[in-house]
Amino acid sequence: MAGATVTVTDASDRRRTATTSGEGIYIFDGLVAGRYGVSALANGFATSVETPIEVQASQRSSLDITLKVAMAEQRVTVQATTPISTEAANNADQIVVGGKDLDALPDDPAELAAALTALAGPPVGPGAAEIFVDGFSEGTVPPKSSIREVRINQNPFAAENDQPSTRTDIFTKPGTDKFHAGSFFNFNDESFNSRNPFSATRPPFQIRHFGGNLSGPVVAKKASFFFNAERQEIDDNELVKATILDVNLNRLDEGFGVLVPRRSFNFSPRLDYQVNESNTMVARYFYFHQNNQNSGVSGFSLPERAYNGSFTFQNLQLTETAILSPTVINEARFQYLRSRDERLGDTTKPTLNVSGAFTGGGSQVGHAINTWGRWEFSDFIGWQKGTHVLKFGVRSRGVHIDDVNPANFGGTYLFAGALVPQLDANDNPIAGATAIFADSLERYRRTLLFQRMGLSPTQIRALGGGASQFSISVGNPLATVSQIDGAVYAQDEWKIRPNLTFGYGLRYEYQTNTHSPTNFAPRLAFAWSPAAGDSSHPPKTVIRGGGGIFYNRFNETNTLLARRFDGVTTRQFTISETPLFVNGQLIQPAASPLDAFPSLPSISALTQSRQITWRVDPSLHTPTFFFESLQLERQLPKHTTLTTGAYWLHIAHVIRARDINQPLPGSITVTNPDGVRPLGSVGEIYQYESTGSFNQEQIFVNVNSRLSKSISFFASYNWSKSNNNTDGQGGTLFPVNMYDLHGEYGRAIYDIRHRFSFFGTVNLPWKISLSPFINAGTGRPFNITTGQDTNGDAIFTERPWFAPAGVNCANPPANIVCTRFGNFNLRPAPGEPLIPRNYGQGPGFFVVNLRIVKSWSFGAMPSTKAANSSAQGEKIGGTTAAKPSGSSGGSEAKRYTMQFSLSFLNLLNNVNLGMPVGNLSSPFFGQSLNVNQYGGFGPTGSSGAGNRRVFAQVRFSF
Repeated sequence: MAGATVTVTDASDRRRTATTSGEGIYIFDGLVAGRYGVSALANGFATSVETPIEVQASQRSSLDITLKVAMAEQRVTVQATTPISTEAANNADQIVVGGKDLDALPDDPAELAAALTALAGPPVGPGAAEIFVDGFSEGTVPPKSSIREVRINQNPFAAENDQPSTRTDIFTKPGTDKFHAGSFFNFNDESFNSRNPFSATRPPFQIRHFGGNLSGPVVAKKASFFFNAERQEIDDNELVKATILDVNLNRLDEGFGVLVPRRSFNFSPRLDYQVNESNTMVARYFYFHQNNQNSGVSGFSLPERAYNGSFTFQNLQLTETAILSPTVINEARFQYLRSRDERLGDTTKPTLNVSGAFTGGGSQVGHAINTWGRWEFSDFIGWQKGTHVLKFGVRSRGVHIDDVNPANFGGTYLFAGALVPQLDANDNPIAGATAIFADSLERYRRTLLFQRMGLSPTQIRALGGGASQFSISVGNPLATVSQIDGAVYAQDEWKIRPNLTFGYGLRYEYQTNTHSPTNFAPRLAFAWSPAAGDSSHPPKTVIRGGGGIFYNRFNETNTLLARRFDGVTTRQFTISETPLFVNGQLIQPAASPLDAFPSLPSISALTQSRQITWRVDPSLHTPTFFFESLQLERQLPKHTTLTTGAYWLHIAHVIRARDINQPLPGSITVTNPDGVRPLGSVGEIYQYESTGSFNQEQIFVNVNSRLSKSISFFASYNWSKSNNNTDGQGGTLFPVNMYDLHGEYGRAIYDIRHRFSFFGTVNLPWKISLSPFINAGTGRPFNITTGQDTNGDAIFTERPWFAPAGVNCANPPANIVCTRFGNFNLRPAPGEPLIPRNYGQGPGFFVVNLRIVKSWSFGAMPSTKAANSSAQGEKIGGTTAAKPSGSSGGSEAKRYTMQFSLSFLNLLNNVNLGMPVGNLSSPFFGQSLNVNQYGGFGPTGSSGAGNRRVFAQVRFSF
C-alpha cells in the first residue's frame, strides 16, 4: 500500500514517522538499539495495533503490517514483552538494564562496576566478565549518567567473541534533536552508616558526588551531541588491622581507620553525525583524573608506609556505520586509550615485613610513573541473504607500556615463623628442651629483645631471632613492552526452518611475544523449538546448545616483568637465612649478611647473594578454552521466561610460574642446608610457562519476568565446581614442589559452589519505586601455608600435612599447629604428601541492597509536535531480551522531573566476613580482618567503609 504513514515509538514514547513507497515499503535507519512499537495508518483503514519489535545486532529487522478497513477507530497498545525465539542472539537468559532499572543501580562508579559484575553472575573460567563500551573492548564503566543501556550475556558462540565469559555491553547515550539537561548530587556521611565491625570507632567518612549533562542538536536532523561532567570528592578511610609490639615488646592489637582522601573529575562528550541516508558517524571522548593521598595503608600495612599518587585516563572512540544495501551493513571502529599513573613514596628506609602481623618502614614505591597507550581497530560486514545472516570481521589491538618502577630499591626485611629453641619466662634458653614453633612476631620480638641485651647477631640467631630474608632491587627502573594481537572471523546464522537455527563460524587469533601460531577457533551452535512458531504464535520452548574453542592472551605485564628482571635491567637480590633446624637437627648459625638488620647489608654482600631473574618459556602456548553448553528456555505465563542449563569448560596451557632452579627435593640436609640446584648457584630462575590446567562445570536456573507494568525482576541460581592446578595469570602462580605438579590440583581460588542473585523493580503509587538487589553465596576457598621457606626457592608458599591422629593440642609437638580448620604438621618429612591446595573454606555472604526513588514531574511540554527520536546513536542494535522495565506508560509527559532517592548498601547490616588469613606463621591465622560487601564480585570499596552505607541523591532533568 502506497502512502501509508508508519510510526515507530521508542521506550521513552518518542516517535518517528515514514511514508510507504509505491511498493508499500517503509524504512527507518539509524535507530538506537532497543525495543520499539510500530503502527501504521492510511485513509479508510483503522490504525494498526502497535507491534513490538527489537532492533537486532548486525542485521536489518523487517516487519509486515496488515491494515484493516476502518469500522470504529480505536488504539490498542501491546506491552513490549519479548517472546523467546531460536535466533542465536536472542537467548532468554539475557539481562537488559535501562531506564528505571538502570536508575536503581548504584551511582558510584566502583559500586556500579561491582553491581554489574554481581548481576552478570559467575564467570566462565578464571576471568571476570568482559566489559564492552559501545562495542569496544578494554572498556571502563562510564559514569552512570552517560549510560543509556546495559546488556549482559549475549551469544557466547559467535565467532566475533574472543572469550566465552559473560559479556557486559554498555551503550552510552546519544545526542538528541531537542535540548535536554540534567544534574544530580549524591551524598554519604559516616553518620548515615553503621560502624565497620573491625574498627573500634566510626572514623570520619564522606562522599560528595555531583555532576550534570546536556544534550541537543548541533545541526537540525543532521548532528547532535551529549555531554556529561562529574566530580567526586571522597574523604575515605582504610582500616589498619595489625599486631605490633609496644615499647616493652608486648603484643599490641591495632584496629583503626586512616583518612584516605580522593578527588576525581571526569567529562565525556559524544557527537553523532548523519553523513547521509546511508552513513552515520559517532565520536566519543572520555577524560578521567584522580588524586590520591595516603595510598598503600590497609590491613597489615601501617600509616608510615603511605604514599600519594595521581591517575589520568583518556579514551577516544570513533565509529562509522554504512548501510551498503538493504541487506548489507558495514561498521568500522577505532579507539585510542592512554593512561598515566604516578606514585610518590619513601625508599630511604627499608620495609619491615613481619609476615602476617604488620608491615612498616618505607613504602618502597619511590617515584614511579607508569604510562601506556592502547589502540584498537575493528571492522565487520553483516549480510542478510535469504535465510542466512553472514558476518565477516577483523580486529587488531596494540599496547605500549613505559614503566618507571623503583619498587623495593630501599630493600625489605622479612620475618617469618620457624622452629626455635624454647625460652623460659625470663627469656633464657631451656637446656635439653625440644624446639618449638614461633610465629613471625615472636621471632621479631626475640630479635629486638636480644639486641637490647647486647647479644651478637650470631647469638641472637641461635636463640631464634634474626630476619628470615632480605630482598632489594637495583639498577635501571625503566622497562618497556609492546604487544599486538589480532583476529579475523567469519560466521553464519542459518535459519534452516522456522523452528531451527544453526550457527557456525571460525576465528583465528595471533599475538606477539609468544610463539603460538595455530590459534584456530571453530564455533558451532543451534537453537531448536519442538513446536514451530510464527509472528503471531511464537515458540514456547527453545533448546539451545553449542560448543567452541577460545584463546586467552598472554598478558603483556608478564612480558614486562620478565624484561625488567632479566638479570641486567633491574637486578633483584635475595638473601635468605639458613634454617636453625633441618630435619629436626640443630645447625649452629654462622655469620650472615642478614645480621646487619635494621641497617642494609653491604654492597659486597648483596652482589655475592642469589639473584632472582624472570623469563618466558620459549615454547609457551596461549591458554586454550574448550567450552560447551546446553540450555532449555521456556515461556511461562505472566510475561515470564525460565532458563535452565549447564556448561562445561576445560582450559589447557594455563599460565603458571615455576622456579626451574629450585633445590632438588631431598638435597637440603644438615651438611648442605642450601641444597643442590640443577643449574648451579646462579640464583632463582622464575619461568612463565603454560603447563597448568583448569576444569569447570556449572548448572544454572534463571527467571526473567515482567509480571505487570509495575513489577519486574530477574533471579538467578548457579551451582559451580572449579578445579585447577594453578590460579593462572594474576593468581598464585608457584607450586610448592617445582618438580612434581601432581599435588597442585585442587579447588580454584574462585570456586564458589552456590550463588543466588535477585534484581527487581516495583513501582508503587505516587511515583515511588523500590529496587531490591540481593546477592548470596557460599564462600571461596583459601590456601593454607606454613609461612616458611623450607625448600630454598625464596617463596613462602609451602603447605603443611595433616598432624597424626590423637595429637595432644594442649601441648603439641614442635611441628604441630592446631586450628579450627584442622591440625597441621608444619614440616612434613621428605616424600610425605601435603594438604590439598586451597584447602581452607572461607565464609559465605548475604547482601540485601535497596534503592527507593520518589519522582515529581511538573510543567507542561511546549505545544509543538512530539519530539522525534534521535537519528543518531547505536546504528547496530543489540539483542533481544525479556528486559525488566519500570516504565509505567500512559501518563502525560511533563517538562521537568525531580527525583529524590535513598540507596541502602547492605540494608540488613549483615557482617560478611572477608577471606581469612591462611598463613600459619601469622598471629591472625584463620581470622577475617575485613568485610566483603559484594561477595567477591569486583570492587568493594575501602577496607574502612561502614558495614551498612546509606546514600542520598537528588536529581533534576528536563
